[in-house]
Amino acid sequence: MSRAGEKLKDIREQLGLNHKQLAKKLGVSENFIKEVEQGRRILNETMINKISKLTGKDINDITMSIEEEAAKENVDIKTVNIKNNKSNNIKNEVNDVWSNALSSVLKNVSIYKYNLKDIEGTRQLPVISNKIEGYALDKVLYLLIEDDDMIGFRIAKGDLAFAHITHEIENNAICLIEYNGERAIRQIKKIDNNKVLLISNRGSIKAETAFIKDINVIAKLDRIEIKL
Repeated sequence: MSRAGEKLKDIREQLGLNHKQLAKKLGVSENFIKEVEQGRRILNETMINKISKLTGKDINDITMSIEEEAAKENVDIKTVNIKNNKSNNIKNEVNDVWSNALSSVLKNVSIYKYNLKDIEGTRQLPVISNKIEGYALDKVLYLLIEDDDMIGFRIAKGDLAFAHITHEIENNAICLIEYNGERAIRQIKKIDNNKVLLISNRGSIKAETAFIKDINVIAKLDRIEIKL
C-alpha cells in the first residue's frame, strides 16, 4: 500500500464509510477506491478537491504523498529504462562477439570477372587453420566464367570457378591465363621446358602452341560450381 493509499483509507475510516459509500460520494467506482488504497492508482486533482470538500478541510498531505508516489514511479521508470538499455548493450556486445567469432570461421570470397577488377558478388567459405581449402586467405577467389571456350570440360558461361592465385605453370592444370593481351581459361599441357599447348574445347578440342615466356598464369581453377 502506498502512502497516499494509506491516507485515503484513514480518511475513509474517519468518515465511517466503506469503499462503496465513499466511491458513491466521489462519483467513482468502488474498485477505483480499492485500487487507490492498494497503491495501484493515483488520485488526480479533481478527486483530491472532492475529498477536501467531503472532509471539510485541506488535505495537502495526500497531495504531497501523491507527488512523492509519482516521483517514485518516474524513478522506477528510469530504472527500468536503464536496465533495458544495459540489456540492449549486452545483447549488442553478444552479437558483436558472435559476428567476430563467425568472421573467424567463415570468410567472404569475392567473385571476379577475368580482369580481377569487377566484383560480381561474394560466397562464404569456412576458414580452417587460417586457410580456405588449404590456401592463404588472400590467395583465394571465385571466377565468373565468361564464355563457353571450355564447354567440352563441362565449364560453361555463368558457372563459378573456385580458384587460387598462382603464377606457376602446372602440367594439365586449367588456369586463368593472359596471352597475346587477352585473358582466358585454358588447360595447359607442357611440351618441353620452353613450350606448352593451350587447350580449349567448344565442342571440339583446339590446341595452340605457345612459348612459356609469353604466358602469364594468373590463377589455377580448383573446382567448378555449375549453373543449373
